[in-house]
Amino acid sequence: MLPPQKQKQAADRDVAGRLAGDLAALLGPGWHRLHYGVAVSGGPDSMALLWLMASLLPGQVWAATVDHGLRKGSDEEARMVAGFCEREHIPHSTLRPPTPIKGSQQAAARAERYRLLEQWREANALNHIVTAHHADDQLETIVMRLNRSSGVGGLAAIRAKNGVILRPLLHWRRRELVHLALENDLPFVDDPSNNDNRFDRARLRHALQSQTALDPVAAARSAAWLAEADEALDWAVERLIASWPDASDVAVIRDEGYPPEMFRRIVAQRLRANAPQLALRGASLDGVIAAMHEGRRAMVGALLIDAVRGLEGTIWRISAAPRRKVPKKG
Repeated sequence: MLPPQKQKQAADRDVAGRLAGDLAALLGPGWHRLHYGVAVSGGPDSMALLWLMASLLPGQVWAATVDHGLRKGSDEEARMVAGFCEREHIPHSTLRPPTPIKGSQQAAARAERYRLLEQWREANALNHIVTAHHADDQLETIVMRLNRSSGVGGLAAIRAKNGVILRPLLHWRRRELVHLALENDLPFVDDPSNNDNRFDRARLRHALQSQTALDPVAAARSAAWLAEADEALDWAVERLIASWPDASDVAVIRDEGYPPEMFRRIVAQRLRANAPQLALRGASLDGVIAAMHEGRRAMVGALLIDAVRGLEGTIWRISAAPRRKVPKKG
């Protein structure tokens, strides 16, 4: 039997090898030649990810902590991460928004966090940003999406790869990452917002922790397959549109008796081609399609969709809605 120190070294090699396999699955055989930025909040999952990445790829890993300044103690957490990185010779930056967060706090903070991380990534010529989302996060997201009546794309939940963002831990459990942090004496803090019942996710997290019927790792596998199905449907829609005689005219929408899900994606794709910021889905998208099939004019943001009947049957055209006249004063 190996002595304790040798056992720990073997265990460390095993978990590092597991992460290497996850990165290779996302990026292919050249993953080990790239440079990575790790988003580190200071929680046990992100500290475990940083330790794993730095152990696996010494000299190729940077770390960043986003401090929104939204709660007391967040600056101390950023300093804790910075101190750990200094001891381990990992370059670290603390990123702060230039202006206070406004609107829906969690959604706005998330958008600003990724914006700051992308600026930092570009400034340091890093290939990817890596985050510590894990299987328990994935299960929470799937259940939240179920409660919103999401379709294939929504139920794919957290994507393992989204542009330059990588989430290689989606098949790891939260408890595994906490164990790694404790086993390797990593400093970490628990974000109090994770237990704040004002937030939907915190309430759901508490409920899911006490259940055993749903397997987070199995749910994460299902989400990965749904993500592949979502990509396959988009791939098929692009080719359907390309086969139209007037495919280059982004104002045209055709329906050749496509299955409902295919037609939803055709309409959504055509609307985005005319207004890239438009994100129509769910019941709102179905309402537009119902109006189209009933021959009624549909208005979507600043766009109109009108039916055009001809020898080939009905097609639809997208146009800009006329500007509303502002009544003159006095």
